[in-house]
Amino acid sequence: MTTTRTIELQPDLTIELGEAGSGAAALVLHGGGGPATVESISTHLAATHRTLTPTHPGWNGTPRPAWLTRIEALAAAYLRLLGELDLAEVLVVGSSVGGWIALEMALQDGGERVGRLVLIDSVGVAIPGQPIRDFFALDPRGVADYSFHDGNRFYIDPSSLPAEQLALRRENMATLRLLAGDPYMHDPAMFERLGEIAIPTLVVWGESDRIVTPDYGRALAAAIPDGRFEMILRAGHLPQIEQPEATFQAIDGFLEFSP
Repeated sequence: MTTTRTIELQPDLTIELGEAGSGAAALVLHGGGGPATVESISTHLAATHRTLTPTHPGWNGTPRPAWLTRIEALAAAYLRLLGELDLAEVLVVGSSVGGWIALEMALQDGGERVGRLVLIDSVGVAIPGQPIRDFFALDPRGVADYSFHDGNRFYIDPSSLPAEQLALRRENMATLRLLAGDPYMHDPAMFERLGEIAIPTLVVWGESDRIVTPDYGRALAAAIPDGRFEMILRAGHLPQIEQPEATFQAIDGFLEFSP
């Protein structure tokens, strides 16, 4: 059973946090599509972990303080959250932009709070010859086609959505653009720092991702000293949605064999 509470990290910063399960802690970080895109991961991990699934400030109508305009600041806030909860050796799982946040957390943390990483079709670094597709330039049909192995299955006609849901989607995209739009979807200095990450890291990638290609994922994994790469067939940018069982099998195998 998932419970939700609001944690005040400071007077102008609150985090809406979903919690489920018990045991070792796992922090699950969503991408631009919001917490629903990682719900299946949190549910799966809750069988063996205490899962923490925050809604990033500014998503789904949650408040975002004016100073929170960079991924680095959001990563620092989540490290503070782990400290407030007195958690260590935390498994941090990040999807897309959530993966970027996870990387930044690992670099800021230095091994104090974060114990392992799982990066799922992550953005966040600039890799020569592997550009990140301009998500903001895509129409809804293009988002489906570039993000999924089977775009027809996951395409949603915006005209079929209620006005309230459309407004939330627009607000979510505005927050994503603010945090990650310039420079676009990466920290220019991060790739050169990946060698500082000294914790086991699994990089999971959908073979049909055309937002960030599998070659981008391979290069990301190779740049992390204890990084390993695993491909998910017949999946795109969100393999946990298209191929959940294969994605969970990859994660479970990593958790079983990494210290």
